[in-house]
Amino acid sequence: MENEGLKNKGQVELNRSISTSGFLQFFIPSAIGIILFVIPFPYEEGVTIPVAILAKQVQAILSDSLPYIATAFVVLAVVLSLFTSLVKPRFITKSIFFSKLFKVSTFWLIARLIGMVFSIMALFRIGPEWIWSDVTGGLLLFELIPVLFSVFLFAGLLLPLLLDFGLLDLCGAMLKKIMRPLFTLPGRSSIDCLASWLGDGTIGVLLTTKQYEEGYYTKREAAVIGTTFSVVSITFTIVIIAYMDLEHMFGPFYLSIVVAGLVAAIICPRIPPLSRKPDTYYEEAEKRLDETIPEGLTPFRWGLLKAVSHAERNNNYGAVVKGGIGNVLDMWLGVIPIVMAIGTVALVIAEFTPVFTYLGAPFVPILNVLQVPEANEAAQTMVIGFADMFLPAIIGSSIESELTRFVIGAVSVTQLIYMSEVGGLLLGSKLPVSFTDLVIIFLQRTFITLPIIVLFAHLFF
Repeated sequence: MENEGLKNKGQVELNRSISTSGFLQFFIPSAIGIILFVIPFPYEEGVTIPVAILAKQVQAILSDSLPYIATAFVVLAVVLSLFTSLVKPRFITKSIFFSKLFKVSTFWLIARLIGMVFSIMALFRIGPEWIWSDVTGGLLLFELIPVLFSVFLFAGLLLPLLLDFGLLDLCGAMLKKIMRPLFTLPGRSSIDCLASWLGDGTIGVLLTTKQYEEGYYTKREAAVIGTTFSVVSITFTIVIIAYMDLEHMFGPFYLSIVVAGLVAAIICPRIPPLSRKPDTYYEEAEKRLDETIPEGLTPFRWGLLKAVSHAERNNNYGAVVKGGIGNVLDMWLGVIPIVMAIGTVALVIAEFTPVFTYLGAPFVPILNVLQVPEANEAAQTMVIGFADMFLPAIIGSSIESELTRFVIGAVSVTQLIYMSEVGGLLLGSKLPVSFTDLVIIFLQRTFITLPIIVLFAHLFF
């Protein structure tokens, strides 16, 4: 009966014509999004994508004001989060928009509070110098945070062009036959991957969690997608490559990340701990996955029909703009305080203790064998990324060798598991992964992607 319904549905869709207006409603925003986020353009002495160019203009205009503006948003995040936690005002708790921004767990509330304290100390240079110095909190607030702030502004506002007008529906239908044999995953997981790659890793985790709870993924599939396909977005990659002063290498840099990431995505699901996760569904959900394409339709035709239908439903441009503003505020109020908190702690440990030197020591001979210059300085960056993805770039930006900076930046992006955001979100979700799983997967990804990225680095330098 179900198959007959699907056949009838397919016949209806097959006979449905795509209107010019519907196609343009899908094509124009999606094409603009691809141009803004994916296509590199010549800029100054190198090439970069338009979103990064816009961000640089904001940095140039606001310059010295950005640390003050960013600190104000961090303070606002803490004040309203505390207010929500203690008073529970209805205008916040009953609002999906405000709840997402300010209704956070105790752990993340404390992390935001610590980030606020560190921001104020660094801004006004008060308290212990080892917190606000130019190699710890001051480095974050005056060097990294302004870059994040400006990139998040345009990336957040313009992301709906990629996510809300059907591009992911088309890509999902086209890629379904690739996902199962290569990555042991259902085709719909390509949407999670693309949402992460083009948007943000947290988007992928949230999509995966929702679909896992609704019965679309098994425990193994959900764990694989959450830890393997919630990839670092183009937005964050722009920040990393800009901070490493390698904007002129955007094409080779991103190519290296894509290839290394795909190899890790093929290998990691086939080895423990991910391979040992049970192929059973979430206890409170029934299996709902059905990837059958209606009879008489090609994957492209089916994907295009879904994409156009999605775009036609999403004709409330006011809601799209509101979603873009929500993205920006979520990044400003949610990500920046956490980066400031965890980043400062990790930098203090890195600068004033030998912890990461000891942890990174096993990588010194590996980097030497791979002929990576300044191996001793680069080794600690191979492990510090577990705390926060930006820390390898911050520590490695002082390294003279462009090849080494290229390797450090690319590895930090492909490691994927960093506790300041995706790692913490995974542990706080219902996805079946533990802290030990995350540590093992982080190391696996490092050892898998490092030699691939070094190979590309030697080809390009």
